[in-house]
Amino acid sequence: MGEPVNEMCEQLIKAVNVMMDAESSQIYRLEALKFCEEFKEKCPFSVSCGLQLADKTQTAVVRHFGLQILEHVVKFNWNNMPQLDKVHLKDCAMDLLSKGTYPILEEESHIKDVLARIIVEMIKREWPQHWPEMLKEMETLSSTGEAQTELVMLILLRLAEDVITFPTLPIQRRRDIQQTLTQNMESIFIFLLSILQIHVDEYRKLKRTPGQELQAKSHCRVGVATLNTLAGYIDWVAVTHITNDNCRMLEMLCLLLSETELQLEAAECLLIAISRKGKLEDRKPLMSLFGDVAMHFILSAAQSAAGAAICNTSSATEPVVGLVDRHYTFLKRLCQVLCALGNQLCCLVGSDVEVEVPANLSKYMEAFLAFTTHPSQFLRAATQITWGTLFRHEILSKDPVIMEMIIKYFRATMTNLVKTGFPSRNDSPSCEYSRHDFDSDEDFNTFFNSFRAQQGEVVRNACRIVPLQAFQIAAEWLQYQISTPIDIGTVVSKTAEGLCSILSPSAVQWDAMTFFTESVVAQIFKNVGHENLPVDQGIELLQAVLNYDTRDPLILSCVLTNVSALFHFVTHRPQFLTLVLQKLFASITFEVVEESKSDLSHFQAPRTRAVKNVRRHACSSIIKMSRDYPHFLLPCFDMLYSHVKKLFSDEALLTQMEKCALIEALVLVSNQFKDYTKQEAFLKELMATVVVRWTSEEMRRVLCDPALFLAFVGADQQLSEDTQDTLSINRSRLSFCVYTILGVVKRARWPSDLEEAKAGGFVVGYTLAGAPIYRNPCTHQVLALLPNLLALIRTHNSLFLPENMCRLSETFSRAYDVTEVEKNVVLGLPQPVLDIYDSPVYKTHLERMQGFFCTLHDNCYHILGNAGPALQQDFYTIEGLAEEIVGSAFVSIDNVPDHRLRLMLHILLPVTGKLTFYLNWI
Repeated sequence: MGEPVNEMCEQLIKAVNVMMDAESSQIYRLEALKFCEEFKEKCPFSVSCGLQLADKTQTAVVRHFGLQILEHVVKFNWNNMPQLDKVHLKDCAMDLLSKGTYPILEEESHIKDVLARIIVEMIKREWPQHWPEMLKEMETLSSTGEAQTELVMLILLRLAEDVITFPTLPIQRRRDIQQTLTQNMESIFIFLLSILQIHVDEYRKLKRTPGQELQAKSHCRVGVATLNTLAGYIDWVAVTHITNDNCRMLEMLCLLLSETELQLEAAECLLIAISRKGKLEDRKPLMSLFGDVAMHFILSAAQSAAGAAICNTSSATEPVVGLVDRHYTFLKRLCQVLCALGNQLCCLVGSDVEVEVPANLSKYMEAFLAFTTHPSQFLRAATQITWGTLFRHEILSKDPVIMEMIIKYFRATMTNLVKTGFPSRNDSPSCEYSRHDFDSDEDFNTFFNSFRAQQGEVVRNACRIVPLQAFQIAAEWLQYQISTPIDIGTVVSKTAEGLCSILSPSAVQWDAMTFFTESVVAQIFKNVGHENLPVDQGIELLQAVLNYDTRDPLILSCVLTNVSALFHFVTHRPQFLTLVLQKLFASITFEVVEESKSDLSHFQAPRTRAVKNVRRHACSSIIKMSRDYPHFLLPCFDMLYSHVKKLFSDEALLTQMEKCALIEALVLVSNQFKDYTKQEAFLKELMATVVVRWTSEEMRRVLCDPALFLAFVGADQQLSEDTQDTLSINRSRLSFCVYTILGVVKRARWPSDLEEAKAGGFVVGYTLAGAPIYRNPCTHQVLALLPNLLALIRTHNSLFLPENMCRLSETFSRAYDVTEVEKNVVLGLPQPVLDIYDSPVYKTHLERMQGFFCTLHDNCYHILGNAGPALQQDFYTIEGLAEEIVGSAFVSIDNVPDHRLRLMLHILLPVTGKLTFYLNWI
């Protein structure tokens, strides 16, 4: 058979070389591949050819193919082979392990891998029944050299993966092998740890010996392979094997954290071991890692790796230019180790297994804090969940070490909340790490928003423990920012000269401080008794914020947040309420570019997002105050109302949304009248302009006729981008009417106290079950406006009919399409993060029209959705209401696009359900 085998081997070598030659044509390569595959399937002497090709005198690619042939034979032909052939192949394979490879540093990794696969495939078929001495043979093989020891480690790892981690065996075979592995696990672990100890000791000895570098590397390679194999077993073996002999394995792993070439794999093993679940009593020995030796090596490794992760830095002032991937990955694993250790501590302390607070807790906390203060934003974020778990723990949170660490955590958070480290920039040590962790600024921004939310939650948990100290830190930071001059940095704002951009040093500092202060102050009133509240200091801070004057929209937005956060202190000092309202009202009309009042109504320049945010922020603050403290604002109601009427006198001064916000605030405060007649009269006056305009004959005709409606809003006119849209005022007035109706019906309510409601004239009767029946002071106004609202909904649905679609001009032919903002939300596409606040928000005529139709449609259904809870029986008992809804909301529904139906279904289903209930009740 020798001659045919030699000839076939020559052909196979040629075929392999053709497949691997970059110069080969596609046809030749496919022919060679076909020849090789047919050989594997049909050749009767494939074993002989495989062994000849696998000889180490051949090239690496030929050897690899030869070994693949042997693997194929074992996987697909083993059960059909005679017993003598099986024994022969097994002996040859073992011979390849012992003599068929080059030294450990010279052999190709893919050759080692395929050799290990061959042996594992045999083990899966023969062990333990027909190969009972397999483990002893592996142990004997490991004593013949470093290369063989590494191969044994690869075999044991592959076996665990194929049987346990990624099982591919029949159930019975898997059960047999797993049971045998479990029975021999103690000896396997003794074997692995002894191999690790021997080769680590040799590595440490030889690496310091001149001329022995290669031999040292050989032992190091074996150590790495052994650690990888351990990692494959630690995840599923009984915890007792991990903690045997006073946690000898864990101690060895901690010691290896100081070895640069082995520390990453050691950390991987530690992480898997410490993260194990199971019975608490089994996990109790893990607390030995809080001992002096383990803590020392963990802390030392963290400090040395932090310095080694960055390279090529010539001075502290120059940007970093390199990151050592292995060291940084090790830092991440070590951080995960400390997090897992902290979670185990929280599980065990205070449990039934009676684990005491470790004496070395302070060392652990210092090591953990080092990761929270590391320049890498990823590492900082990785610690947050464990911080929160520690601060929520019933026993640990009261420990003096933890309480002292809370203050240090607050100081670290003051730095961590500052949004720096964008991958595209070089203004922070974090940037180099971010380039490693994030693909783009958008990815970083998404991550940081989540990271900041985590920090806010942890800060709130910590505030429950030391609320007054937290408030003191927040107060100091706020006072520092107020006293510090604005630093706009190197990135100049596009809005106006001297203003901050979103990444300016002052902007990010103010933003971070504001978030911290908001998180802290909210907890003060929940966790400090009334008599111990720092009211004087809170009012002092509020005064400083109110007196702080800035024309920078980004800073002003932060100022307004601080005003809202500190407003609760005003309830203890009512004399400051007027100053707060003045600050907020001044911000509602905020502009970067000041103009005379005579020109303000003609002001057409688009505002930046930062300016819009300030105005919306001020409106939202007033709504929040009116919602949470309406009784407190009631004495100032007349002043509020007068100021709102003054703002409304100039139609172009506020946007429709801003007007609606102020109307909502007034309605919320008017709920405190607790007098039906008085509140009804106020709402009648408030809505007088809207009622007149909405119920006029002209408006009725417009709302009932699709053609007139399109002409009224300007959707049938042809416009170029440099042409003024003269009909935009009609859209604005129509939107204002709908916004006002929505604001009133959403906010107007009767007193929550039954006695107050009865005294104020809000109760009109009782149900058969004795429940009170209320009336809403806005009922008459809203019911008078409802017919035209339903007409508008009917007309809006009719716009999608073909005859009305044709009425749209070419300019607005896509006016009903999904807006770009909605598309981005659906697709999960983030907005650019670096310059969106600086650029004026220019919108095309089409974008404005799309926004108008979308908002108008949504608000109409929101009114219907709120009318039921607000008006109750007065709404549901309207004569013919069901027919009216069917004749409006469901008209031409087959033509309405799907994206318009979503909101309608969401809102109308509860309405129709209530309607059915009231009809049955009647």
